Amino acid sequence: MEKTFSHRRLEVVEQRPMIGDFKNRWPALFEQSEVNAEFLRITTKPLQSKFLSQMDHFSDKLIQIFQSKGGVKGQKIKHILAMTDLSSAAEDAERDIATTVMGIYTIGRDGHEEPEDVGVVIEGIKVLNNVGSVIMGFIMLFGLIYALDLAFPENLKYTFEFFQKIIMNLDGHKLNAKIQQLKIKLFS
Repeated sequence: MEKTFSHRRLEVVEQRPMIGDFKNRWPALFEQSEVNAEFLRITTKPLQSKFLSQMDHFSDKLIQIFQSKGGVKGQKIKHILAMTDLSSAAEDAERDIATTVMGIYTIGRDGHEEPEDVGVVIEGIKVLNNVGSVIMGFIMLFGLIYALDLAFPENLKYTFEFFQKIIMNLDGHKLNAKIQQLKIKLFS
């Protein structure tokens, strides 16, 4: 994969192929180890280890910030942080996956807290499965966004931008006002 990096990168940036076609053409890229390697080739930063170490470093302060929020924003954050059971029938789950532009899926087991499968979906195609946990799914989705030169999902733009610029320290000199405020609180 390393020897074909420039050829693959040119294809991604110039031709912007559909995910299904790209997965058929470069199937090895859709493995966790290759997502990590591709991210390192693009950014010169290790994806998984940097992400997890930075989250370990910032998680206590982030939780403090989120819990101190009041009003409508505070209620939204409390709702997001609350554990919810989103179980549905298998047919519904497959239909939801097929219509998902970009996301992380979990398939639960009856009577078990740990999911049976956690994976990543892009353009309705399961591009990675059995990643182990939702956080690993997020890390792999973040890496695939870079590897495939995709735009951040509009409804999660600021979330991904925060992880890109603050957690991963990529292009951190150009911050959105919301991200800048969070960064100030995080480092104060």
